[in-house]
Amino acid sequence: MDGAGSLRPHMSKMKITLKLFGSLREAMGESAIQVELEEGSSVSVLRSWLSERNPLVEKLGDRLATSVNLEIAEADVILRDGDEVAFLPPVAGGDGAGDDGTSAVPGFCTISDHALDEAEVVSRVSGADAGGIVSFVGNVRDRARGHDIEYLEYEAYPEMAEREMQKIAEEASKKWPGTRVAIAHRVGRLEIGEAAVVVVAAGAHREEAFAACRFAIDTLKVRVPIWKREVARDGAYWVDDHA
Repeated sequence: MDGAGSLRPHMSKMKITLKLFGSLREAMGESAIQVELEEGSSVSVLRSWLSERNPLVEKLGDRLATSVNLEIAEADVILRDGDEVAFLPPVAGGDGAGDDGTSAVPGFCTISDHALDEAEVVSRVSGADAGGIVSFVGNVRDRARGHDIEYLEYEAYPEMAEREMQKIAEEASKKWPGTRVAIAHRVGRLEIGEAAVVVVAAGAHREEAFAACRFAIDTLKVRVPIWKREVARDGAYWVDDHA
C-alpha cells in the first residue's frame, strides 16, 4: 500500500525475444536478447529500451526498421508474450522495409552458407515453356568505395530473408505473367570472385525474362534483410548501399 492506503496496480510481464543484426548486433555484442516488458507494451517501448543501451539506435533513426514475427511492423504495434522482434539496420542496398496464386513456388528462394551454383538455380525455374532464361550473378570484387577489398562478410535474418525473396519472386510472376524467378544468396565469408547472389528468371520470351530478373535483383537490394560487411586493407565497415 502507498501512503493513501490504496493498492498499486499489478502489471503483468511478458518476455520478448529481441534479435539484432549487422552493425547493431556488432555494437551490442549480442545477436539475441530476452527482454521483459510490461504487458501491452508496443514496439516503440522496446525501441526505447534498446536506445537507452545503444546510441546507434538513435543514430540510425528512421532507417532502422522493425519486424515482429518476421513481418515489418510499425512503432505502435502491440507486442505479445513470446513475440520475436528484430531491429533491422539498413540493408546493403537501400532504406526500405505478394500475393498467392502466382507461378512462384516455395523453395525457389534460398539463403546458404555454401558456394552458389548458377546451374542449380537455373534448374529451379527452367522448363519446356521457358523460351528465355536470364541469370544475374553478383560476384565479390576486389575494390569498392575507394578501398582495396580483402573479403566480404554477409549476414542475414534467414527466415525473413527467404520469405521476402519469395514475395519478390511472386510479385515478378504477377507483373510478368508466366515468368518464374529463383533467388539464391550466400552468407558468411566470401572471397574475391565468389558469387554472393544468383537471380534467375525464366519466361516464354526474353523481354519478360530480362525485366523480371532486373526487378528481382533491384528489389532484393532494397527489401531483403541481408547485411554486408566489407573487410578492406585499411579497415572493416558495414555497408548500407550498393555503390
